[in-house]
Parts: sequence; C-alpha cells; structure tokens
Amino acid sequence: MIKENISSNNKFGLKDKLGYMFGDFGNDFFFIFASSFLMVFYTDVFGISPTITGIVFLVARLWDAIMDVAVGRFIDSRPATKNGKFKPWIMRFAPILLVFGILMFTKVPGLSNQFYLVYAFATYIIWGSLYSTVNIPYGSMASVITSDPVERASLSTFRSIGAALAGMIISTVVPMVVFINNKADSNRFFIVAVIMAMLAMICYTLCYKLSTERVTAATSLEHKGSLLVSLKGLTKNKPFLSIVVASLTLIIAMLLSGSLNTYLYKDYFRNTKALSLAGFVTILNVVMVAPAIAPISKKFGKKESAAVALFFSAAAYFLLYLIPIKNAYLFVAFSFIANLGYNFFNFMLWAFVTDVIDYQEYITEKREDGTVYSIYSFARKVGQAIAGVMGGVALGFAGYVAKAPQQTAEVVSNIRSLATLIPAVTYFIVFLIIAFVYPMTKEALTEIQDELERRRTGKIL
Repeated sequence: MIKENISSNNKFGLKDKLGYMFGDFGNDFFFIFASSFLMVFYTDVFGISPTITGIVFLVARLWDAIMDVAVGRFIDSRPATKNGKFKPWIMRFAPILLVFGILMFTKVPGLSNQFYLVYAFATYIIWGSLYSTVNIPYGSMASVITSDPVERASLSTFRSIGAALAGMIISTVVPMVVFINNKADSNRFFIVAVIMAMLAMICYTLCYKLSTERVTAATSLEHKGSLLVSLKGLTKNKPFLSIVVASLTLIIAMLLSGSLNTYLYKDYFRNTKALSLAGFVTILNVVMVAPAIAPISKKFGKKESAAVALFFSAAAYFLLYLIPIKNAYLFVAFSFIANLGYNFFNFMLWAFVTDVIDYQEYITEKREDGTVYSIYSFARKVGQAIAGVMGGVALGFAGYVAKAPQQTAEVVSNIRSLATLIPAVTYFIVFLIIAFVYPMTKEALTEIQDELERRRTGKIL
C-alpha cells in the first residue's frame, strides 16, 4: 500500500506561494538573460558565427538534459532532511551556479577567436550542468509543498509570476544598459551579469526560507527501482507524454522568439528602446491574466481553458505575420495582445506537471517526484537544444552577418517573418495536443485525486 504522511503543521498559505515565486524569480534572472542575450553576446562580442553558436547551444543543452535525469534520480534516492528533501539542494549549489553565470558573460580582451569559442562552450556547459542541480529540486518541490490540486494551481501561477517579473526586468532594463548605439558592449554585459547573480542569490534564499515541504513519502517508497522501470511506467502515462510533447514544442517557440526578438528590434525596427518597452508590458499581461486563472480553470477545467487560450495566441501571431507592421511601438501593442493566451497556458503549465506526477502514482503506486520532473525537464532541455541550434540556423537562413555594420533589408524582413510565424505555428500545435490528445479533463482529474486521497488515508488497500 502507498501512503504519504502529510503534516498538518504550518498550513499552506501565501508564504509558500511567495517563496515558490522567488525560486523561479531567481532561476530566470540568468535563464531568461542567457536565453535572450547570450546568442547576441556570442555573435556580436565574441564574433562567433550564428551557426556555430547554434551548435554550441545544441551540444550543451543535450548534455544538460542528461544531467537533469541524473540529478532527479540522485535526489529521489536521498532521504529527506528536517528542512525537506528538495530545497536544501538549492542552497548547496546556487552560489557556484551564479559564479559560472557571471563567467558566461565575461570577455577576456585580446584573445583569439578560437579561445572565445572554447571559453563559450566550457562556461556554458558547466553553467547548464549546475543549473540542473538547482532547478530540478526546485521544480520537484511543488508536489511536496501541497497535495491539493487547487493549491498546486496557485503555486503554478505564482511560479509563473516570478518568471514573468524576472522577464520583465531583464527585457526592460537589459537592452537599455548593454547596448550602446545599438551595439553590444562587453563591459556592460559583465556588470549586468554580476547584478543578476546578486539578485538571484537573494531570491534563492527567500525561496528556501519561506516555502515548506509538507508531503513526505513513506519509507517504503525510498527504493524506487531502476531508471528503466520508471521509464517503462512513464510510457503508459498518456498525460505525461502529452505534456512532454506540448512543453517541448512550447519551449522551442519561447526561446526562438526570445532570441529572434532581440534581432527584430535591433535590426528590423532599429529601436532597442522598444524592446525594453516590450519587456515592461509583460507585467501588464501578468496583472490581467494571473487573477483570471483560478476562477476560469476552476469553472471550465485546466485542459479546456488552456486549449482556448492557445488557439487565441496562435491566431493572433498569424495575423502579425500577415500584417508587416513597421512601427515598433504598434508591434509591441499587438504582440502584447497576442501573448495573453500563451501566458494563460504558461501560468498553468506547472500545475499540469504536478497532475501528471500524481497520475504516475495513480497507475504505478510509486511516488517519484524527482524522477518524473527530471525526465519532464529532460524533454524541455531537448527543446532548448533544438531551439538553440534552430535559432542559429534561422539567423543563418535569414542571411544574418555577425558584426556587420548593418543588415540588409531582405535579412531584416526575413527576421520579422520568422519572429511572428514561428509562434503562430508552434502555439497551434500545442493547442491541438491539449485539446485532442491530453486526457486529463476536469472530471478525470477529480476522480484521480479522490482515489489517491483514499489510498493515502488507508481507506483502500
């Protein structure tokens, strides 16, 4: 029989939500910074070609994916401490992670192009490996902070708010600081990286202090069996497979858009200030979308409301592709509207993940939070790898020339097309997956949660 011991002390509340929010706030200071600006740092500061940069991203992220699973399995095999099973690992590795985050954006002047390539690869792959040691335990925490589906949806919303706040700060402030006359400045990138590291460390500390792990697996669950057994179980988990494919597709769209948008505003609109504005208005998306998530998902269900939201964003981005807007600020306004549906789904995504972890327990009677989350993260890293190489290939396909004084009209037009068509296509694909493949309807989720609750309280043997 599978049981969980759930402490009634220190009940779930706003403190946990804020603590979990700060965790992704800290994560995304560097993750979004690197996703949005590392490519332009490599091409315009180190002088590495877009195609080679894409290959660097591909290799590093595939390695990161392997590290995610290794870290997840390792943590699942460790006993819980008095401070929890997952969150102590965040504080153990966060300082080292942030040091290498700074090194990624450090240029040693006067060295050869070959050295910069080797340096870029080494610092990026080490940073990515260390990111696994912090992000995997952080992501796994959601399923042990609370077992209640509604409370998990709240955690997912607050996690997404943390990511959105980090994204807003980075997208708003960084372009105004790191570019001088639309040219990347290496010294300013370094200064920003140091500031990001300090802010991230504060956020990780707040995550550790404010959040509480309440759900503890029984001792009999400590022996999980081999990874192959877990993988075999996951092949029967249709909700997990659906979310993996959806997330892989979505992460490709997000990272490609983040990389291409930098070039879109820098080269097509020639207005990096508008890029800052685009980052700033993301907070309006948070303000508008976040309060609506709980009541809408409670009334219609997560699956049902998310599908409608994704279809809206896909249609809106397709209109942006068809209409070649020339004014940067008008484009900001239209893209703000287009991202409403995407943000709605993205805010609920982590609640989907905790649901599929529960479904894994439902069909196998094993609780493997770290393993399931790490394999899910593995898929996301594969998506990041694909997006990394596709970003470089897309720029190469568009004809982008590194360190060129100015890109041609044809090149910048190609960049605009890619920056709008890619989100339109990928959001539509995710809509199809959630609407027609993902099986966890509102009624099905209620039935699964009721069954798990009966097992955990010992009412069913």
